[in-house]
Amino acid sequence: MKLYEALAADIAASIYSGVLRSGEKLPSVRQVTANRGVSASTVFQAYYLLEAQGLVRARDRSGYYVAHGARHLPPEADTPSQPTEDAASVNINDLVFDVLESTMMRDVVQLGSAFPSPLLFPHDRLSQSISSTTRNFDPWSIVDELTPGHTDLRRQIALRYLASGVHVNTDDIIITNGALEALNLCLGVLTQPGDKVLIETPTFYAALQSLEAHHLEAVEVPTHPREGIQLDALENAIKRHRPKACCLMTTFQNPLGYLMSDEKKQALVELLTRYDVPLIEDDVYNELYFGSTQPALTKRFDTSGIVMHCSSFSKTLAPGYRIGWVVAERHTRAIARRKLTTTLTCPLPTQMAIAHYLEKGGYDKHLRHLRKTLQTQQTQFAQAIGHYFPPGTRATRPKGGYFIWIELPLGINALEIHRHALSLGISVAPGPIFSAKQAFQNCLRINYGYAWDARTEAATATLGKLATLDA
Repeated sequence: MKLYEALAADIAASIYSGVLRSGEKLPSVRQVTANRGVSASTVFQAYYLLEAQGLVRARDRSGYYVAHGARHLPPEADTPSQPTEDAASVNINDLVFDVLESTMMRDVVQLGSAFPSPLLFPHDRLSQSISSTTRNFDPWSIVDELTPGHTDLRRQIALRYLASGVHVNTDDIIITNGALEALNLCLGVLTQPGDKVLIETPTFYAALQSLEAHHLEAVEVPTHPREGIQLDALENAIKRHRPKACCLMTTFQNPLGYLMSDEKKQALVELLTRYDVPLIEDDVYNELYFGSTQPALTKRFDTSGIVMHCSSFSKTLAPGYRIGWVVAERHTRAIARRKLTTTLTCPLPTQMAIAHYLEKGGYDKHLRHLRKTLQTQQTQFAQAIGHYFPPGTRATRPKGGYFIWIELPLGINALEIHRHALSLGISVAPGPIFSAKQAFQNCLRINYGYAWDARTEAATATLGKLATLDA
């Protein structure tokens, strides 16, 4: 544990025990520096970490104070996963479908959904964009931009990369039916049935479904819930299994929500480049950050085209439009050919509408409001978890996205909680669907992308009661 982490842990323990109470001011940086014999930088890092965890709040020209309700926040999950190093065939589809069927019911409380509330998106503005663009529709554009996608949309996407500090050629962008199709296209180009693919664990169940559909073997690599995949374990897995690809999320990963540091992202790219293992990166949450600065794209550190960057507008702007993309670079032609023989193209009207919306402005304003809403809701859900769930519960506090990963005390069965909760009209995502080997039996993923109201609080309280009864 680093010095700033140890300091933050001590202060957090004081908050949980009631030594530091809600609204009280933390010791000044000067005081802590003198008393603990650490640098001011270490103290600031500790306070920044506590702020990211929702335990403290900064006040302009005044210092740091214990956040309201901080004592009810559960301790942060910080135990790395411990999978075996063996490759495994994937057989997860039936379990995932059984769980996700409940997210298609409007009357169910959607704590297990993979999407935030549809009420968070500018549907009226997008409808106006569809109306505006289809009035001047050129029928020949259907043929002109068949497989790579609408030129204006690809240019707008390239401009957003540029604003993020990464130069991307428009011709290297291929529009897809969501990020999931981008992931499947990449796997189809890079692998053959029976090949091995490295994945973090826990990982997004859709990635596991893709591996199963392509008849690939998953090699699960240990992952820290705050820092991401363990690079030494990743290198050992590369040496042992000679994988054809690596599928990861480095920013607000689903389900853990971790954000890899810039230094670790760079080290990851350098490691994979050294062994020539392509990285298929699912990066759909990058713009849902809670701080003042957008996290660096892993693509920024890529000098050889090793990173196949997949993203979409499904989580940030238009879930129902299913518009995603992949920046494929050296694999662009192979990806385009594969798309031509599978889904051929993406609906042009929705591509045109999003391009029009981006060009006219308003997207960044929408994102600022969306990020603020999600950050507020995360705190509300986290406080409820700390209040209603059994002692020993730990939970992540991501710096973006809209998922909380909950580690319940050992012995509690998350699948049983899911089944019981569903009978009461509550959807939740149990840990086993995030592992090729159906591990994480005592874990849950909660979606805080829905408004905090009496209904969601009652559902969270019910989940806590079910977990307590099962403990």
